[in-house]
Amino acid sequence: MEVILREDIEKLGSRGEVVKVAPGYARNFLLPKRLAVAATESNKKIVEQERQAHLRKEAKLKNEAEDLSKLMTGITVTITQKAGENDQLFGSVTAKDVTEALTAKNFTIDRRKVQLDEPIRQLGEYKVPVRLHKDVTAEVTVVVAKEE
Repeated sequence: MEVILREDIEKLGSRGEVVKVAPGYARNFLLPKRLAVAATESNKKIVEQERQAHLRKEAKLKNEAEDLSKLMTGITVTITQKAGENDQLFGSVTAKDVTEALTAKNFTIDRRKVQLDEPIRQLGEYKVPVRLHKDVTAEVTVVVAKEE
């Protein structure tokens, strides 16, 4: 069965693409969740209009993310934590802590956009990537200092 995808679906295709799938997959999963529509001529026109609107919106979001990235590049945030011997932290610095420090500097960022592989558990200076858009990433310097 041929369907037109309305969203990007991993390992299947991207938005606006016509793909051939098993009828059961289309009938039971893609169509009820509105991830795809049947590939008819009228649906092709509608999906093409949606795709154009989506591309315009995506370009605008990307430009805004690039502007924010330019502002954020070079920003240094300092987070103080209690630490014991050998500069080992009692606890850790997480994406939430980095987000709160950025909010204090007037940057409102969702904590899920902070790309920390694992929490920081040592004192020091770290480069933390912040993914503002799927194509735009800014690097923020995070200094973890000892609380006096």
